[in-house]
Amino acid sequence: MEPAMACHADRTAPVFQTKGLTKTYRQGDVEVHALRGVDISLYPGELVVMLGASGSGKSTLLNILGGLDVPTTGEVRYQDIDLACASDRELTRYRRDYVGFVFQFYNLIPSLTARENVIAVTEIARDPMAPEEALDMVGLASRLDHFPAQLSGGEQQRVAIARAISKRPRVLLCDEPTGALDSATGILVLAALERANRETDTTTVIITHNASIANMADRVITLSDGVISGEHRNSERQDPNTLSW
Repeated sequence: MEPAMACHADRTAPVFQTKGLTKTYRQGDVEVHALRGVDISLYPGELVVMLGASGSGKSTLLNILGGLDVPTTGEVRYQDIDLACASDRELTRYRRDYVGFVFQFYNLIPSLTARENVIAVTEIARDPMAPEEALDMVGLASRLDHFPAQLSGGEQQRVAIARAISKRPRVLLCDEPTGALDSATGILVLAALERANRETDTTTVIITHNASIANMADRVITLSDGVISGEHRNSERQDPNTLSW
């Protein structure tokens, strides 16, 4: 069954739900428990920041939510799609049709302009934005025909965000999107993510070790040693342009 469009979704029903989620890796003779029974629910249109130190399990959790990895045990569902039991082909379709990714490193194609990097995604999307619209949303309307080498790190990351949102994903998953940037540049990137979340109503998850970023979220989930160690809802979302670290 096709999941309902986010704009028509029951906002009280979670888009993501995990129960008893575990992930164990083997390194030689040692078992590494990256996740140790994680129960979370994520809701339509919300902006969630997941906080945690390196090794807390936050990237592992994001990869499982994005269909890049599967759990060792437990349940993980995106609406009516059971991601824990999905085949490789089903996970590929899920990523293609529903998920946008933003990573710490931008992964732009050097020989393509900003516009062409976005077109590389919109050409295979079902209902894409115009590349110009996506780049305008992240403040790069004047940089459409610049190559990555002609752009700053922050501008390259904003192209990566435009590329991710251009296919109108239901979910935007961001893994340390400001990790390679200074604070002033990082704030521009966070402002672009906040605008994309607000204007497209895409459920957005930002994982970070930077506690200051938590203030821009609807809800903050903290991970420690593979478990949820804290969760709170902000009374209001702080404008990313007023953040500092």
